[in-house]
Amino acid sequence: MQGRSGDDEGESLQGMVAGAQGMKLKLPDGAFKAYLFDCDGTIVDSMPLHYVAWKKALGEWNCTFSEDKFYAWGGMPTAQIVTILSAEQGLTLPVAEVTHRKELLYYEMLPELRAVPEVLEHITLSHGRIPFAVVSGGTRASVTRSLTTLGILDKFETLVCAEDYRRSKPDPEPFLVAAKRLGVAPADCLVFEDTEMGIQAATAAGMASVKVAQPWERALAIS
Repeated sequence: MQGRSGDDEGESLQGMVAGAQGMKLKLPDGAFKAYLFDCDGTIVDSMPLHYVAWKKALGEWNCTFSEDKFYAWGGMPTAQIVTILSAEQGLTLPVAEVTHRKELLYYEMLPELRAVPEVLEHITLSHGRIPFAVVSGGTRASVTRSLTTLGILDKFETLVCAEDYRRSKPDPEPFLVAAKRLGVAPADCLVFEDTEMGIQAATAAGMASVKVAQPWERALAIS
């Protein structure tokens, strides 16, 4: 995996962490042997950008997607979202075409992408001490692009993405796949998640978890 390295990377990451004033994550007690991170909304503050991409892509097919539903479905694979919306609205959406269009629109906004500072802080402080995995409902291409944009792709030993499992969150399978790849027992993993579906999946996997605030919650905390 490629990414920035050396002093420049450390200075850059520390600068991003410095923006975390007003928000801190309280981790549960325990001698954890691995950290498992959701990506969108947890490591990267990408959810607002993803929603803009969804609105534009779906609008081209006269399909609507409310913001409340978008956040409630956080962690659901992209293709599954298109399939459900299509059925709910009596449409026949070309799933692959819509998902591809949505991803392209998201990529166009990557220069605006920022990290979630209170999560990046723990990545920076704990990297090299215990292994990390990303466990996402996003595609591998999307997750890789996001992490590469922030220069932190090489911080993670493995990426578990939508292509890597059959049952998505809130099923525990994605987190169990990550634990197996890292060679760490589920009970020794700590999950960082921003959605209820993700927290439910972690609990079902027998893992402790920490809830990351949504964008509006962080805005209130630092205002």
